Parts: sequence; C-alpha cells; structure tokens
Amino acid sequence: MQRNMGWLLLVLLQGVVFISVQAQTIRLESLLDEMIDRDAVARWPQPAYTCSQASSYDRRSVSPDDQSTWYANGDRSWFVRSEQRDGRQELVMMDVEGPGAIVRIWCTWSNFSDGTVRIYLDGSEQPAIEGPLAAILDGGALVDKPLGQGDSELTEYGRRGHNLYLPIPYAKHCMVTYQSNGQIADGAPKGTEALYYQINYRTYAQETAVETFSMEQLSALNAKIDSVQKALSAAQPQTGDLKRTSLDGALAPGESKQVQIIGPAAIRALTLKLAAQDMAQALRSTVLEINCDGEQTVWCPLGDFFGVGYRPEAYWSWYTRSSEDGQLSAWWVMPFEKSCSVSLHNLGKQPVTISDSSAGTGDWTWDDRSMHLHAAWHLAPDLPTQTNEPADHGAFDFNYVTVEGKGVYVGDTLTIYNGHTRWWGEGDEKVYVDGETFPSHIGTGTEDYYGYAWCRPEKFSSPFHAQPYGQGNNHVDMSVNSRYRLLDGIPFTASLKFDMEVWHWAKTIIDYAPTTFWYARPGATSNVQPNADMAALPVKLAAPPMQVEGAIEGEDMKVKGYTGGNTRVQEGGNWGWSGDKQLWWRDGHVGDELMLTIDVPRAGRYHAVANLTKAKDYAIVTIKLGDLTTPEINLYHTEGASQLVELGDCTLKAGSQTLLVRITGMDPAAVPARMFGLDYLKLTPLD
Repeated sequence: MQRNMGWLLLVLLQGVVFISVQAQTIRLESLLDEMIDRDAVARWPQPAYTCSQASSYDRRSVSPDDQSTWYANGDRSWFVRSEQRDGRQELVMMDVEGPGAIVRIWCTWSNFSDGTVRIYLDGSEQPAIEGPLAAILDGGALVDKPLGQGDSELTEYGRRGHNLYLPIPYAKHCMVTYQSNGQIADGAPKGTEALYYQINYRTYAQETAVETFSMEQLSALNAKIDSVQKALSAAQPQTGDLKRTSLDGALAPGESKQVQIIGPAAIRALTLKLAAQDMAQALRSTVLEINCDGEQTVWCPLGDFFGVGYRPEAYWSWYTRSSEDGQLSAWWVMPFEKSCSVSLHNLGKQPVTISDSSAGTGDWTWDDRSMHLHAAWHLAPDLPTQTNEPADHGAFDFNYVTVEGKGVYVGDTLTIYNGHTRWWGEGDEKVYVDGETFPSHIGTGTEDYYGYAWCRPEKFSSPFHAQPYGQGNNHVDMSVNSRYRLLDGIPFTASLKFDMEVWHWAKTIIDYAPTTFWYARPGATSNVQPNADMAALPVKLAAPPMQVEGAIEGEDMKVKGYTGGNTRVQEGGNWGWSGDKQLWWRDGHVGDELMLTIDVPRAGRYHAVANLTKAKDYAIVTIKLGDLTTPEINLYHTEGASQLVELGDCTLKAGSQTLLVRITGMDPAAVPARMFGLDYLKLTPLD
C-alpha cells in the first residue's frame, strides 16, 4: 500500500510540474533570459513552438516541381499585400496569428527612402513599435548592439545588412508594415526602391500564455537588457567550475587521440591551440569526433567546427571564438547520459601539435527533454557553377543536411573557395520542417541569411553572425560565414531538410563546404556521413594579387579633399588592378574636383602614367600634377577594363604634392554616375 501511495504521489508531483511548465507565461523578460541560457537550447523547448520566416522572396517561386520559376531571383520589395491606414499606404511584410514572438529581423536596401516600419500587435489599430526602419533595426531606437547590430562598420552604410534580435512577443496576432517615402513596387523595377527583408518568428500552441510587448515594458527592462547585452558580448562566458580533461599532444600523420568521460554530464567548454607548419591544411585535415551515449554526434574539421574555415583569423560569436594568440574555443553545451568520447584525428600528411587544450565538463541532469549536440561537415570539391544568365539557368539547390528525428536546428558555417572574381552567393536558403512541400524558411540571398549584404568582403563578428574572412567575395579566394541561432532555432519533430541555392555570377568551379549544427533526441540520424578522404584533400589558397613595381597605389594615397561625391577603396572584380584594389570616387558632378596627396622623393622632371578604370558609368576627367594638365580623358567603356594612360611629363618638387582630378563631362552613351577609379600612378625620372 505504501509503495502504491508513493507511486501516486510521484505521478501527482509530475503533474504539478507539467502544469506549472505549461502555465508559464512567455514575456519579453523570459525570452531575454532564454536567449542567454546556454542549457535551454540543449533541451526540447517547453512550451513548444515552431519557427518560420516571412521574407521578400520572389513570389514567382511557387514549387520546386516547376524548375522554370523555382529559382526566380527578384527577392526584393515583395509584400503580403498593400492596405490603406489613416490615408497612407502600408505594405504588409508579415501578418500571422499568435501566440508568438518575432525573434529576428534583417533588412538591406537600395534607392532607400528610410520609410517607416510599424509593428501592430493583437489587432490594435495603434502600432506597438513605429519609426524609421534604419533606426528601429540597428540605429538605437529600440536597443544598441549586439541586439541591434549591422555587419562591419568598415562597410559603407548603404551596403550593410541590418539586424534586430530583440524579441517582440505577442499574445494573439502580429502584423509588420512598411510605409515608403519613395516609389516602391513588387519586385523593385528599375528606378524604384528595393527593400530586402527577412523576419523570423516563433508560433506557440494556442493555449500558451504570452504577454504582449510594449514600449513601456521595454523601458522598464533597461537593466535586464543591459545585462543581456553584456552577457552576449562577453569575451569569456561564465561556465562555473568545470572538470578539465586534456587533449594535449603531438599527432603524427594518420594518428588519433581520444579521451573518455563518464556521465551524466555535459561538455561546456572545448578549447585548444593547433600548431603545424601548414596551418591552413591542419585546420581542415585535423578532425574533431565526439560520440555521446553510443552515437557519433560530431565529426568535423577543427577549423569549420570553430568557425574559421581554414584561415586562423580572430573573431567571436556566442558559441565560438578564435583569439589573436591562436586559441580556439567553443561553448556549445553537449549533454550525455552515460558516457562521451572526444577524439582528434590527424588525416593530413604533416604532424600537428595540440596544446592548451581541455574538454571542460559540468553537471547535467539527463531527462526526456535532453538532447545531444550534432555537428556534420561535408565538402563538394570543384563544384561547377553556371552564370546567372537565363540560358544557363543559373542556380541549383545544394543540401546542407537532412535530419530524421526530433530536435532543434541551431546554426551553420559555410566555408567556400571562390574560383572567380564574381559573386558566388546569389542563392537563397530553403528550410523544410516535418515534411513540408514548400519551405517555411525561404530567403533572399546567401549573404542575407548570414546577416550581411551586397556580397561585401569586410570581416565582422557578433553573437549571432560572423564573417572572419571574406576575401572570396568577388575574389579568387576563400570566405567563411557563420550563423548561430539562439531564439531563432528551428524545432522539428520528425525531420528537417536544409537546402541552399548555389547561384554564382560566373561559370566556374568552387569548393563548397557547409557545417551544420543541431540538437536532437537520441536516435536522430542525418544524411551527412564522415568522409576522411574529403577532409584530407589539399585546401585551395589564393595567389597573392599582382603588384606593379614602383607604383604609387591609388588606395594608399591620402584624400586631401573633394568638392562633391565620396571616396572609398574598392577591392576585387575582374579588373587587373595592382594589389587588387583601386581608389574609387563616386557620385561627383561635372565641375567637381578630387584632391589626392602623393610623396615625391626628389625634385625633378618625371614622366607620369596612370592605370585608370574604364566602365559604362565612368566620367570624362582631366588630371593635374605639378605643371602638367592632361587633355580630357574619356573613361567610358562598354565592358569595363583598367587601362594604362599616358599622362605626360611634369616638373615636381620634393615632398608632398597634389594630384587633382576634375570631372569635365560624360560620354553620351554613359550611365550618369560619373565615376573615377585610380589603380596606381607611376612616375619615371627624366633627369
């Protein structure tokens, strides 16, 4: 009888816990807590939710069965509908039933009017959030970075991706609209405003209690938000006291090292330094393998697991970090019930050394919501691409991973070697959950998915997205992009399929290597299997850019001033520039002048030549240097090229001298942008 009473009491207690969990109210504060709770993501979410995406994807993409439209690429300025409110036209970006929460908004634009975004919650006629789009996303109107953060501050503002990760919960309904101050139309025809957007949102079961967001609530949580911002930006997370197991040692080619850990427990920190003569190859050919409770859960080259590909670049994210001193760190929580093994395999042809390493484990109570972390890597070497011309069809879907089981998709890293000087990432992500025939996530471009925009090469880091190295963007070189999902993780109960369009702007070959991360209940499987042969392949490295001997590089010249337009250094493109860069002057008008400073080593007579860029949107200019003023130089060219131009002879004083460029006109056939590009100036002494 006492035994039966004990069993009954246990059932009743479990029921109380279950009811308590079910009755939990989702609030802005609880979502902020969840965002920085590293343990939360390793358990099946409770209350359960689905994650979907609203975006400006080209609405001509209707079904993968219709290949003639499936890769439609006008992924901008598409909206759910247009409606009139208080005498104004509002374009609906998202309109969904709740309860739920917006967990990520990304946008970029061109011909931008900085229109107004409004977020209406629970059917209210008054928006809960209203303001200029740029200010709302990452201009500080709601939150500062990293919750509101663009990509690199080195990227000119109009070419950045803009991200907002502040959660916005709602009890019944959410509608997001955009009111443009300019001309905007479906698909953004030429000359109209182009708005690209993605909105990730959660939807909870109908019985879930959610407290709807308000600006008053946001203001009241200033201290909480400040603490969350600090936690997200911390150089080293607080992991508590951990039991450290070392992986230090030398690994000869073909050799492995393994440590065993007894559970229940969770790996909470994995750190190491890798040393080898060829570090790029070592990062690719030294593989991390983790087995939890009899299942292989991680098989991945070290560089890809830690988010650097095969470039030892410094960067940070919520889950990973590569330090200036070469320390690689990961803070994925990796629970296991009974036992775990951590192995390192040297699949390369050179010895490698592991130092300053440890697998740090802490306590974990294993239950029926606990999940294993999975990481899977695969490589498609010499993958052929087509151009984006209609005759070549352009795109195809590449499967990152397909998972069978129950879990949550939490991020990915893409390492790519670009075989051409044009953009490689025009394609969109497509995520199918639990057997969907149309993806609940369909995007607007690969770089948009990774939080930046316009195929820019500048490096950036944040808790949520990173580009430690982007020189393969419009270059023959490597790039590595990562996206780490906190509140925007994607739960699946039976399956998840993640495809990324491969859409290059050139017919070439690329190396394409995605690493995917997901948590799953025991028994989950994926279609990506370990491939030692691929990890052992030689990595591809870019040849150093051609450098003209004796050249005064345009990008190294000091800009003394200009009367109109703006300047910046432009990289890449198939131009044949010395050092693969030029000084770029844009948006000037006839009569505007650009003044540059050069250093002349000694006084005398010189013959001057300049390598100048010519293209369909370049101006007619004159150049003045010392006592030399050139005739008009027409920089219009139908295809685009760089060309060595004889400027003439000039007398120069020693020291700092001014090179003056003046816009005098424009070819009648030119696009009216009046650009000027200086690759280099070369001075040859005549006496």
